[in-house]
Amino acid sequence: MEASAATTQRVPAWQRGRVASWLVTVDHKRIGILYIATAGFFFGAGGIMSLLIRTQLAQPDLHVVTRDSYNELVTIHGTTMIFLFVVPILTGLANFLVPLMIGAPDMAFPRLNAFSYWLYAFAGGVLMLSFFASGGAARAGWTSYVPLSIQSPGHGQDLWILSLHILTISSVVGAINFLATIHNMRTAGMTWMRIPLFVWSIEVFAWLLLLVLPVLSAGLTMLILDRHAGTHFFSPAHGGPILYQHAFWFFGHPEVYIMVLPAMGIISEILPVFTRKPIFGYKAIAYSTVAIGFFSMLVWAHHMFTVGLPNYLNSFFMLSSMVIAVPTGMKIFNWLATLWRGNIILDTPMLFALGFLSIFTFGGLTGIYLAAFPVDTQLHDSYFVVAHFHYVLFGGVVFAILGGLYYWWPKMFGRLLDERLGKTSFWLLFVSFNLTFLPQHLLGNLGMVRRIYTYTQHGLWADYNLASTIGAFAMAGGILVYLAAIAKSLNGRRAGNDPWLADTLEWYTTSPPPPHNFDSVPYVSSARPLNDLRRALKERGAL
Repeated sequence: MEASAATTQRVPAWQRGRVASWLVTVDHKRIGILYIATAGFFFGAGGIMSLLIRTQLAQPDLHVVTRDSYNELVTIHGTTMIFLFVVPILTGLANFLVPLMIGAPDMAFPRLNAFSYWLYAFAGGVLMLSFFASGGAARAGWTSYVPLSIQSPGHGQDLWILSLHILTISSVVGAINFLATIHNMRTAGMTWMRIPLFVWSIEVFAWLLLLVLPVLSAGLTMLILDRHAGTHFFSPAHGGPILYQHAFWFFGHPEVYIMVLPAMGIISEILPVFTRKPIFGYKAIAYSTVAIGFFSMLVWAHHMFTVGLPNYLNSFFMLSSMVIAVPTGMKIFNWLATLWRGNIILDTPMLFALGFLSIFTFGGLTGIYLAAFPVDTQLHDSYFVVAHFHYVLFGGVVFAILGGLYYWWPKMFGRLLDERLGKTSFWLLFVSFNLTFLPQHLLGNLGMVRRIYTYTQHGLWADYNLASTIGAFAMAGGILVYLAAIAKSLNGRRAGNDPWLADTLEWYTTSPPPPHNFDSVPYVSSARPLNDLRRALKERGAL
């Protein structure tokens, strides 16, 4: 405490201001909150784009936006949600939680941590401002397939490439920091089989970022050179579009698990707390996290079943895609076993966790269909794929994020979020999500392709699209209710150090934690150190 006070005295007065202290902070907790707030802003921007897209498709022959504007919205919406919202908000949660969970005072490289955040914020600004570039924003889709992305006029596509390059640097720097922190700063007694499962997920998350982002960066570099330097890396005359797809999806499919694995880690932290029993199969869940990370790098070409690869390669990628369902299924069955005969408490975090389990499982099952290349040949680039993708990433990952925020909000800000508003938000989102995306599976079966601007078919096409649009606006209502709960928490009920009676070390310190995190850290003798501590105190009659 004395060292902390002395450090505060050495900080210039202007850096201790209400705003300036956030701008120059190297505290991992504040940087985590900055990530979460900034990602929330981009989530709002991407959500508005999605509502414009759904409004355009609500009925046949509408012209709410122009064809070029529609393609820009589709491109920037997808890019925003994946690169500026999901990965950064998970990075923000990890920034806040990982040092606390392992009993460390901060991240291994605090200034590098701040550098990573500001690169991310700058990259997001570049992408959003690309709407004002000559020729408008990028319009080649979030995958930016060639030759469309090479031939796209104006500077919007160039700014898209620049933004992703900056984000790549930010993520690589952050990944190095996470690995250095987890490997070198765990508290006494915290062996690999005692670290929280969320930390396990961030360990694999960081390794995947380090392994696949250089491939994306190389592909983007070749793309910008093809656009402006006269090179022909992706020339159609030499099979270039297929090379680009290999480069993109070697990054792109592990990127799905870069988003999913931390969400799974969140679920693995919430379920045991709200069932009042230890997680079933800790080691199986930890090892399956590593297995998913490994196999995610062997399945990228299941996005390319229609490009003309030989059947023996299609068969390999089909089988490897089905193999990855095994460790994923292990997690799901272990989570269900944790629920079995548990003392289930249906608070808001638990509702979102259960929502994740049901929706993610459904999305995973449709993924098995798409992994079979005879089926994928019929459904490729259809709205069935759009629906599957959103079931996995919104219904799965975003539900886990919303549950995780409700769970850790008291630790971040010292106040509980409103339960009534939280449960209302969950049920609105759960029902409206299925209303939005379940009909899109049927639209895909009926032949509706993705990135379609408008359509003339009436009947079921019009009915399903209208239902999907109504659901999208209802989802926006659910998010507004969630924001109302956050606003109400400004004067909400204060939380103690451990309002949920949780198991992991972040709940040992105060809410919110002090700058140095802990005055002392108990020796870790299992994966549930706080449960061990409570039991020891009870045995001594102190609790």
